[in-house]
Amino acid sequence: MTTASHSLPKEAGISTLRVGDLPARSGLGLKPEHFRTILETLPDLGFFEIHAENYMVDGGPFHHYLSQIRSHYPLSIHGVGLSIGGEGPLDEEHLDRLATLIARYEPQSFSEHLAWSSHNDIFLNDLLPAPYTAATLQRVCDHIDHVHERLGRRMLLENPATYVEFAASTQAETDFIGEVVRRTGCGLLLDVNNVYVSCTNHGRNPQAFIKALPLAAAGQIHLAGFAQDIDAAGDLLLIDSHGAPIAQAVWDLYRFTLERTGPLPTLIERDNDIPAFAVLLAEAQQAESLLQNYLSEVLV
Repeated sequence: MTTASHSLPKEAGISTLRVGDLPARSGLGLKPEHFRTILETLPDLGFFEIHAENYMVDGGPFHHYLSQIRSHYPLSIHGVGLSIGGEGPLDEEHLDRLATLIARYEPQSFSEHLAWSSHNDIFLNDLLPAPYTAATLQRVCDHIDHVHERLGRRMLLENPATYVEFAASTQAETDFIGEVVRRTGCGLLLDVNNVYVSCTNHGRNPQAFIKALPLAAAGQIHLAGFAQDIDAAGDLLLIDSHGAPIAQAVWDLYRFTLERTGPLPTLIERDNDIPAFAVLLAEAQQAESLLQNYLSEVLV
């Protein structure tokens, strides 16, 4: 395993970071409700993904089942608690636990969010937005550099779902993400549902947003369902709930994305109102069909 070389400019050091090699197929978030079904049926899937924080213990049933499932499938680890966008330094104990987990399972991919979730010793069970300013940019880049050094592998950074924007922001989100990628050499986890949710909430064009992202750095795609509400002004508000089927508008945006990125590992996320495994498998198969169509075009 190699690590980033800080004797080189960030742009030159990108290739020295270990890059994930998930297959360009569809995968599912691993849920305890489905452990036994997966092991009994070994479904035809490209990979599974776990939330790192659910496995930051030494033993127990989650590790018992994950060890068996990992022997059959590639694995992606997705963090939700590093607080990459936070004002304070990264939690070193949390980072140590993450490093231990990654060493234990050797996942093909690791990702985190462009968000913050902690302040001092207080942890907030949410992924909160940050203003897109020069100060935030420096802080986020410093945090990602530290993660790269500690883990010895390239991290993917996920674009957030947002419901408010900061008047203090001096950069567009796409420009901010592009600069983070350029400076740190991190990859992009392109959450297509988050793009649709944020653009709807802020009155923007999701196709234009996708095109403005650093697509060459995209290493994985997330798809999920959203919930609908009405804000205080009476306007439609979409919420990244991960508790519903993927909307047709998100499937359409996914096709638009694949036309520009080519086939990428694609995760179906469902964290609330978990349905039967067959329901999620059907969504994964829908994504797989699209991926195979684009893969066939690439190979022709």
